[in-house]
Amino acid sequence: MIEVVASMARGPVFLAGELMECLITFTNPMSHLSTSASSEMLAWASAQIHCQFHASENRVALPAQGNKQDVQAESDTVLIPSRGERGQCVLDTPPKILFCDLRLDPGESKTYSYSEVVPIDGPPSFRGQAVKYVYKLTIGCQRVNSPIKLLRVPFRVLVLQGMPEPPFPQDEEVSPSNPFLEEEEASRRDARPLERALDMLMATTSRRCPHMFNITNMRGKVAKFCIFKTVYRLGEDIIGTFNFSEGDIPCLQYSVSLQSEEEIQEQYQRRPGQAVSVTGHGRHLESCLHTASSHFSLPIPLNVTPGFSTDIVTLRWRLHFEFVTAREPMEPPTVLQNQSEVTVWAGAEHVDVDTFSWNLPIKVLPTNPALASYVSQFTGTNSINI
Repeated sequence: MIEVVASMARGPVFLAGELMECLITFTNPMSHLSTSASSEMLAWASAQIHCQFHASENRVALPAQGNKQDVQAESDTVLIPSRGERGQCVLDTPPKILFCDLRLDPGESKTYSYSEVVPIDGPPSFRGQAVKYVYKLTIGCQRVNSPIKLLRVPFRVLVLQGMPEPPFPQDEEVSPSNPFLEEEEASRRDARPLERALDMLMATTSRRCPHMFNITNMRGKVAKFCIFKTVYRLGEDIIGTFNFSEGDIPCLQYSVSLQSEEEIQEQYQRRPGQAVSVTGHGRHLESCLHTASSHFSLPIPLNVTPGFSTDIVTLRWRLHFEFVTAREPMEPPTVLQNQSEVTVWAGAEHVDVDTFSWNLPIKVLPTNPALASYVSQFTGTNSINI
C-alpha cells in the first residue's frame, strides 16, 4: 500500500491568473521492522486542473452533445481527470508528469511539487440554483498492470472580471536587475501578479462617492437614502443611512436585503421568459415610526460568488428595499414639560398602510484569496491509499 497526500501550500482559494502550488507526498507506511515489509513501486503519476460544469435540467436547456463517445473512456489505463464526475469538463490544463518508476522502501516517502497558473479565461467557482462550476486538482497514479487511481483536491477560484489579457505584462526581463538578489527577485516576480490584481481591486473598491436617493411613493416623499459607494469586495460591510425628517409620509418599518440574481442566458432557458433565481444573503429589519434618521449595515459573506457572466449564466447583485408606510399622518406622542409621572405611549391598534419595494444594483468583486481561505468549505488537503 502507498499513501498519497496532496496539500496546497497557501490555502484552497485562488485568484484566476495566480500560481497554484501543491505538495504531493508518496509514502510507504510499512515499517522496515515488519516481517512482511517490501518495497512498493508506482509506474507514474501526473496532475492537472479541471473545471466541471453541471446544469439543472429543469432550468437550463443545453445543446445536444450527439452520440459521440470516447472509445477510451472505459479504459482503466487511460487518465481521464473528470471520470466519475457529474456534468461536463469545460476547462482543463495540460497534465504534468510528477515522476515515472518510483520505488519506495518501507517507511520511505518522497514529496513532489506541482505548480500551475489558474486559467484566467475560466468561470469562477459557483454553486447556484441552476448552474454549478466546480474546480478540482486531479492527481492520477498507477501501479504496473493496475487501474489508475485518482486523488481529487477541490479548491475555489475567484475571477476578477475586466482584468487585461494577458493579465500581467512580462516586462521584468528588460528592467535592470541585481545579480546578487536573484532569488529574492524571483520570489517577488512570482508574487507580483497577485499583488497587481489586489492593488487594482483595492483601488476600485476604495473609491467613495455618496449616492443620494429620494424614496417616494404615490402619496409623497418617504425618506432620503444615502449610500457611500456601490462597488464592494467580499467581506465588506454595506452601510446606508435614511433621513425620515424630510418625509411627508410616515414610514412604519423598512427592511434591506442583500440578494444575488442568477439569470440564464435567453438561448439556454428551458422556458421562454424564465424567471430569474433570487437568493438572499442577509437582511436588516427595523421599525422606524417617529424616527428622524436610521442606518443599516449588511456584511457581504466571504463564501459567496462575486458577480460574473458566462455564455450560459449571469450573476448580479442588488440591495432589495421594502417599506411599510402609513396612509394618514400619525402624530408623535406628547410629553408635558412639568409632568413628573412616568407615561407609557401605546401605539395605534389599527393603521392603514401601503407597502412598496425598490431594488438598487450593486457590484460585488473578489477579495484577497488568503482572506477567503479562512471560511472556505475546502481544506486544501486530501489523501488516498493505493
